This record gives sequence, C-alpha cells and structure tokens, in this order.
Amino acid sequence: MSDDTKNDDPLAPDLSEPLRRALGDRYLTYALSTIMHRALPDARDGLKPVHRRILYAMRELKLSATGGFRKSAKISGDVMGNYHPHGDAAIYDAMARLAQDFNVRYPLVDGQGNFGNIDGDNPAAARYTEARMTLAAEALLEGLAENAVDFRENYDGTLTEPVVLPASFPNLLANGSSGIAVGMATNIPPHNIAELCDACLHLIKVPDARDDTLMNFVPGPDFPTGGTIVEPKENIAEAYRTGRGSFRLRCKYEVEDLGRGQWQVVVTEIPYQVQKSKLIEKIADLIQTKKIPILGDIRDESAEDVRIVLEPRSKNVEPEILMNMLYRSSDLEIRFSLNMNVLIDGLTPKVCSMKEVLRAFLDHRRDVLIRRSQHRMEKIDHRLEVLEGLIIAFLNLDRVIDIIRYDDDPKAALMREDWGRTFERAMSEKDYVGPPDGEGELSEVQAEAILNMRLRSLRRLEEMELKRERDALMEERAGLDDLLNSGDLQWNRIAEQIRETKKQFGKGHPAGARRSMFAKAGEVEDVPLEAMIDREPITVVCSEMGWIRAMTGHIDRTRELKFKDGDGPRFIFHAETTDRLLAFGSNGRFYTVSAANLPGGRGMGEPLRLIVDLPNEAEIVDLFIHKPGRNLLVASSAGDGFVVPEDDVVAQTRSGKQVLNVRGDTRARVCKPVTGDSVAVVGENRKVLVFPLEELPEMGRGKGVRLQKYKDGGMSDVTTFTLAEGLSWLDPAGRTRTELELAEWQGKRAGSGRMAPRGFPRDNRFTS
Repeated sequence: MSDDTKNDDPLAPDLSEPLRRALGDRYLTYALSTIMHRALPDARDGLKPVHRRILYAMRELKLSATGGFRKSAKISGDVMGNYHPHGDAAIYDAMARLAQDFNVRYPLVDGQGNFGNIDGDNPAAARYTEARMTLAAEALLEGLAENAVDFRENYDGTLTEPVVLPASFPNLLANGSSGIAVGMATNIPPHNIAELCDACLHLIKVPDARDDTLMNFVPGPDFPTGGTIVEPKENIAEAYRTGRGSFRLRCKYEVEDLGRGQWQVVVTEIPYQVQKSKLIEKIADLIQTKKIPILGDIRDESAEDVRIVLEPRSKNVEPEILMNMLYRSSDLEIRFSLNMNVLIDGLTPKVCSMKEVLRAFLDHRRDVLIRRSQHRMEKIDHRLEVLEGLIIAFLNLDRVIDIIRYDDDPKAALMREDWGRTFERAMSEKDYVGPPDGEGELSEVQAEAILNMRLRSLRRLEEMELKRERDALMEERAGLDDLLNSGDLQWNRIAEQIRETKKQFGKGHPAGARRSMFAKAGEVEDVPLEAMIDREPITVVCSEMGWIRAMTGHIDRTRELKFKDGDGPRFIFHAETTDRLLAFGSNGRFYTVSAANLPGGRGMGEPLRLIVDLPNEAEIVDLFIHKPGRNLLVASSAGDGFVVPEDDVVAQTRSGKQVLNVRGDTRARVCKPVTGDSVAVVGENRKVLVFPLEELPEMGRGKGVRLQKYKDGGMSDVTTFTLAEGLSWLDPAGRTRTELELAEWQGKRAGSGRMAPRGFPRDNRFTS
C-alpha cells in the first residue's frame, strides 16, 4: 500500500535509503574531504588548506616581513572566522609549527615569543605570542593580486580565498610535509632551495631528464636540524624515482680530547623531529639499566645550539664503537620515511617521483606567468586607452574646459565631440556651442578619466610625459604579447625567476647553506660486552626465593649472609663482571644475564624473574656461568632428555630461549655439564640406570629421548661421568663414595634399571 501511494504521488520525497549505501556515501564523502582538505598537500605550492589560509589571512592583515607583529590570537581568530571553521587551537598549532626553525627548513612565520623548542616544549598561549610573515611566505604569495590563481568562496560565501598560492619556489620539497588521510598518508622530508632551483633549471633545459640525473643537483634531503645522512646513493635514487623509501639519518658529533687519554663525545646536531629531552631520557635509561656498559654519563649543556656530552665509562674503547652502540639503541640514528603522496592539480592523490613533483611546480609557474602576463596586458590596455584620451584632451584643452564648464552633460559631450575640427574659445555660456550629434572619438573610459583629472596636471609638459608613458607601455605590451605567444620565452622568463629565487634564498640567505651532510655508514664489528666491561671479581648470590645480587670480590662462600625472612642461600659461586650467567627454568627455557648488570650486594638484591621474563609459575632449576664450547645435558621430570651445545642456549632477549619442550605437569629438572663417556640416571623409585653417553642425541631444541622407563613416578636426577673412574656420590655422612663395579646397573638407554647401591643418598640425587 505504501509503495502504491509513493508511486501515485510523484512530488513526494523518497526518504528511504539502504543502510549500506548511506554509510558508503557518507564514508566516501568524509574520506575525500580528509584527503583533499586536510591531510595531503598540493604539489603546486606544497601547502595544506590550513597553512594556505593562515598565510592568506596574514597577508590580509598586512603582516609583511618588514612590518609589525600582531597577536597570534588575532591571526588565528581571523583564520577561524573567515576561512577555516575549525578550532582555534588547531590553527594556532599549525601556525606555530610554521614558525619553528627546527621543524620547518624555511619558516613561513616569523614568531615573537615562545613558539616551542627542540626539547618538545609546547608554544605559549596565543595571547602571549606575536607573529608576522617571513620573506619565504611573501615569495609564496607573490602575484596573488595579479590574478595569478583562481579564488573560491569561503565556507559561508561572504569572502573569497585562493585555491592555491602562486609559489615562487618549490615549497613542497623545500619544507616537506606530513599527514595521515583515510587509506593513505604522506611524508616528505625538507630539501635545500638552491639545489631544488638547480634541478628546476635543468628540467627546464632538458624536459626529458631522468630522475637519476636530478640527483646530481639534489643529492638528498636537507633537514633543518642538520645531521648526517648515511643512506647509500642508490637507495636515495630509488626513493626519489619511486616516491617511496627511507633515509638513514644520524646525529653529528665531535670527539673532544680531555688529555691523559681521556675523551668525551659531544653531539652537536640531532636527527630531525627527535625531541632532545626524550632522547636524553632514553640514553639515561640505557645507562641506568646498564644496556650500554661503556657509557658512563650524559649531560645536556645546550644553550642556543645543541650540545649533548657523552662520557665513556672506559677510555679503552674507541668512540666509534660507543656511537655505533648508541645508534642501535637510541634515536641518535633514525630512519625517515619518504612517501611522496600529493595532490596533483589539487584534485588527484598520487605517489610521485621527484621529477613529477618538480614538473607539477614548473607547470604551475607557467600558468601563473601566463595569468599574470594577461592581467598586466589588460592593465596596460586600459591605461593606453586612458592615455589616448588624455593626450586628446591636452591637445584640445580649451575645448575640454568649455565642455566641462558650460555643458549640462559633460561626459556625453566629450564622447560626442569631433576632435579633428577647429574650435573657438567660448567666452560665456551664450557663446558655447555643444558638440554635434553622433559618435565621437572618446570612449566612456576616456571621458571618465578626463573628468577625473586633477587641475595640477594641467601643465604643458604633461603631454610629453603622457606620450613617453604611452610609448613605454606599448613597448611593454609588445614584449608581453611575444611572451604569451612563445613557449621558449615563457620558460626563459621562468628560469630567470627561479635564478632570482635561488639568489634570494641561496648562499646569501641565513638558512641557505646545506645543513645535512652525507657520509658512509662504516661497518663496525660487533664488540662483545665483555670487552667493554672492566674485569672485576664478584660473588654471585641467589636465594631460594630467587633474589639475586653480586658481592664485590671473591668472598668466602661459607660466610653467613643476610636474607629475607623465610629465605636462604641456594646458589653461591665466584664469577667476574665480564661473565654471562645462564639460568635454566622449570619451563625448559634458558635465560641469559650479564654479571655486570646484577644488582649490588649491599641490599638483598632483586628477584631474578624481574631481571628476565621468568613466569611466576616457573622455578629456577640451575644457575651457572656460561662457558663457550661446552655441552649440557638437559632432562625433564618425565625422564626425557638430550645433549645441547651451550653456545646454542644463550638467549638474546629477556624472554629467554626455549630449549627443552615440556607439557602438562612435566617440568624441566636437570641441567648439567657433560663430562666423561657415560650417563647415570636415577628415578623416584630409587632405580639407577647406567648407559653410554653416545646413546643420547645432540639437539638444539625438543622433547628429547627417553632416558629411563618408569611405571610410577618420574626421574629424580641424572649425571654424566667417566665409566673407568666409577660413579661417585656423597653419602649421608658427607663422605664421597665411588662405585667402580657398575655392571649390575649398566644397560641400554630407556631401561628400568636396578635398585641404587647401598649408601646412595635418600634424596635420590648425585651430589658429587
């Protein structure tokens, strides 16, 4: 019924819409709005709408580079009220960034007051700061009043704003850009204007130039904070060719000699967009956690310039080794990604190469040149028309005065008059004879100009001045006409403008010189941590509850030590600060701990499970010093085990390395160094089995093979020994007992075994 009603009334609106289509349309509208009006810059002027509106509003406020400052609150308020209906905080943040010389290679806003710093501090409130445009911003706006670009209505239709700025230099590459849109993003590093101008000049000369050729003029980015680019040339070329890639950027440092073999590293330039305060925090944390043992201290001595002092803990290591470790562990080295996703002609998002971006800029400059030339020609034509009328007026000045003085409609009379005939001066209104009917020589524009002429202009010399001006304008017009009709002349003029831009912002400009240098990333061999740590004796103490510490020196292991209530000693052994310790958990994982990173022995230490990621449900099975080249026998409570090279169990991360696979209620129980040629295993049933070591496989990881068969219970202990020397253990009285005749207990692996010899410990463990 409702469908019939709807069809019968053609004027009734269709308010129904499928949900899928409604959501799709609205999402697409939002996505396009984000891409075109917020996130992606225009390839022609390199600006997003908010930045373009800020500069245009500052121009309307006449905030030139040589003029006075205005409150930032006034500027952001005008931008928000007239052009950009968003929050004033977002507008002010965008304007503040344009004033930060550590973020923008060529700042477009000259800020007065606190506009933030490289430490990451925010700018002061807009009511406390003032701003004006810079010369670079004026270069982007040059020609805006000469019909150089199109204008559109603002958001409420009361004003107009430029669609794009004329942009006398390639701002997109000069200052870079970054943004995140819907389904796409952009990230473009800044470059040097002088180098970009050279590339543009070459592209004008050789339109078909290859991308690789442009690298001769633009070798890479030029970051405002300097730094050293260590990315290979071929990678940079590939990034510029495809529009995607990354640049490896390092800090710049100097090594200061302090005498007597002492030295320190002074960082003078940090990578782009790295906050200095957070960088120092990160490095200080590395010192605190002893992840870089050679680094002793860090100080920030920065004033106007960056000066970060790094003090080594040991003078025996080369500064290059220290810096390479810091490169890997901190933001003293970063990778700056390149994703040259921009709007072509303000409409089409595209990932462009450097050549395509420069070509878009040059084509825009040609359009601006043509439009400005046409605008100038229209002005010249209008002025020439006025001048022709003024010349006629001066040649017939008396008649013009009579018409203005006596005629009821002087404008119409001037336009009807035949200026080629002879006139007699009217001495009174009665003597005045008006012009004949018909069309005269003067146009309405000329007549209006004559009527608006000032009396002080009535001089005989004015006629010569007018003719001289007319001749100059006609000559200029002829030049403009030739320019508009010749593509070669247009490109020559654009080349001249680019040379002027290069001269203005090149070496003579305070920011003209290149700041980021290039270098090769030298291959430095990995130096073991042991080589960077002073070798000192320590005594490692680990309690039953897993609290670990390092006592200075080799103390008597029988000495009474303090532990927490209910806790006691479990592992006490002598070591050195250069040693690495291996901890074997009941979960079958090995954990590696540097002895130099152990807490000191003044307190109770720290839980081992916090130093490494040992789960709460897992227990410490064994703790010992890592000895390269040794083999280990690992076994589970179920009686499965194998031999593993000790070098293969060293973990590189806190989470450890899984070696023995255990499931369910099964736990890792034994980890012992392999010695001799035989294996002795004892179960919870006190049955002992001896078999050759060669029957055990060597594996890197796994469940292992069956060592002994059990009907009930599991394995208690396992050890390796030399069969000819016999099997030894400690009896209940603490005496070492050795059994040489082991034929009774010998068998094949995975057998049941025989009852333990007389005097075997009641805890079923080999403790010799």
